[in-house]
Amino acid sequence: MVTITKETIIGDILDIAPQTAPLFMAIGMHCLGCPASRGETVEEACMVHGIDTDELLEELNKQIAAGDAQ
Repeated sequence: MVTITKETIIGDILDIAPQTAPLFMAIGMHCLGCPASRGETVEEACMVHGIDTDELLEELNKQIAAGDAQ
């Protein structure tokens, strides 16, 4: 199982767990296809969008674990 950290690159998350895209969209990260956003870390993206990093990491890892269990 993969664990997402604040240093994980958004593009890498989307590559391994595309089911997380709606979560990013829901918190205001609408530019997921942009090269700049795909190259940001989770921490950088949260800083830009005013999102709590720990809360997002918890939800991302929960979604990925649920996907791995299927």
